[in-house]
Amino acid sequence: MVANPSLHRVKIEASAKAKALRDQARAAIGIIEAGNNSRRRTTTSPTITKRKGPQWSLGTQDPSGNRCFTEAPSIADRDTIAKRESGVTENSPMRLRMEALIKEKQNEIAAALQKLDPSNKFRIDTWTRPAGGGGISCVQQDGHVFEKAGVNTSIVYGTLPRLAIEKMRVNHKAIDPDVDSLEFFAAGLSLVLHPQNPNAPTVHLNYRYFETMDKDGICNAWWFGGGTDLTPSYLYDEDAIHFHKCIKDACDKHDRSYYPRFKSWCDKYFYIPHRGEARGVGGIFFDDLDQEEKDQEQLFSFVKDCLSSFLPGYLPIVGRRKDMPFGEREKQWQQLRRGRYVEFNLVHDRGTSFGLNTPSARVESILMSLPLTARWMYMHEAEKGSREERMLGVLRQPADWV
Repeated sequence: MVANPSLHRVKIEASAKAKALRDQARAAIGIIEAGNNSRRRTTTSPTITKRKGPQWSLGTQDPSGNRCFTEAPSIADRDTIAKRESGVTENSPMRLRMEALIKEKQNEIAAALQKLDPSNKFRIDTWTRPAGGGGISCVQQDGHVFEKAGVNTSIVYGTLPRLAIEKMRVNHKAIDPDVDSLEFFAAGLSLVLHPQNPNAPTVHLNYRYFETMDKDGICNAWWFGGGTDLTPSYLYDEDAIHFHKCIKDACDKHDRSYYPRFKSWCDKYFYIPHRGEARGVGGIFFDDLDQEEKDQEQLFSFVKDCLSSFLPGYLPIVGRRKDMPFGEREKQWQQLRRGRYVEFNLVHDRGTSFGLNTPSARVESILMSLPLTARWMYMHEAEKGSREERMLGVLRQPADWV
C-alpha cells in the first residue's frame, strides 16, 4: 500500500500486459515517429477513437474492493489518470495539451482528406508502448486522389541516458547536467501526402513537442519543432504562392521575422547535396524553440496556428490539380522526382535516421513518408525548354514566393 492511497488508488482490470507498463524505455533522441511493434490494428473510417487507459500492476484491495499500486505509478500512469478524471484544460501540463492538439488535428485533417476520395477509406492502426504512450497511423493507398497518404500521431514516454542528455544540453541549457538519466516525453503529428496526378504536389507536415521531467513529472526543459513544405513535380506558380502565403499569414500573427527566418531554414534543410537540388519549393522549418525564443504559451499558440493553416493552404491546390489530364511522360517524371524524395528521406533526413536507430522502433510508421512507387533512370536529362527543365531550375535556385 502506498503512503497516500487517495492519490494512487484506482480500479483496474487484470491483464497479462500489466507488467510491461513498469518497464522503462531506453530510447534516445529522434523518437517522434518511432514506436513499438506491439500494437492493435483496426480498419475503420477516419474518426479516431480514444485508446483505453493503461492497466496497472495489481496490488492489494482496500475495504471497498479497489485495487491499489504495489509501487508508485509512472509519469505516464499519472498522466492517464489525470486525463481520465479531469480531462485536458488550459491548466494541464503542456505535454497533455500538445497530445490533445495533435489528436484533434489528426482527426480534422483525416476527415477532410477522406472527403476528397470517399471510396478509399483510411486504414487506422493503433499501437502502444510498454513504457507509456503510443500512436495512431491513418494511411490511404492506391486511391483515386492519393497514391499514398499518411497522417500519424506519436506519443512517447521514456528515459534518456546520460549520452543523450549531454547532446541535448548543447541547445538546451536548462537540462540538468549532473544526472545520469532523465524522464522524457515526446509528441508529434506527421503527415505526408503523395497524389496520383503528377500535376498535384506532394506535401509534408510535422509539428512536435519534447520535454524532460524529474521523477515527479515536473518539466525542467522543453521545446517545439516542426514545419511544412510543398514538393511539386510540375511547377504552378500560383500553387507555390498560395501555399507560402497561408503559412506566412500564420507566422506573421506571432512574429514577422518568423516566415523569412523559417523559410530560409526550410530551404537549407530540405536540400539534397549529392544532387545539388532542393527537395521541393519549400515552406517553413524550425526546431529547438524554447524559452530563449518566446514563452511556452506563445510558442504553443504559434504551433496551433501553423497546424490550422495547413488545410486552407493545401486543399485548394490538390482540388484543382487532382483531375487534370496527364500522360506517360508526366507520370515518368513524377516517379523520377519521387526517387529524389526517397533519397533525401533515407540519406539526409535526421528524423528518419534517428527513428530507425531507436530501440523498438516502429518501422512502418517511420517509413510511412516514402511514396508507394518511385523511379531511377541512368543519366536522365530534362529536355531543354521543357516544363521539367523549368522545375529543375527552381529546385537548384530557391525562389521567394511571397
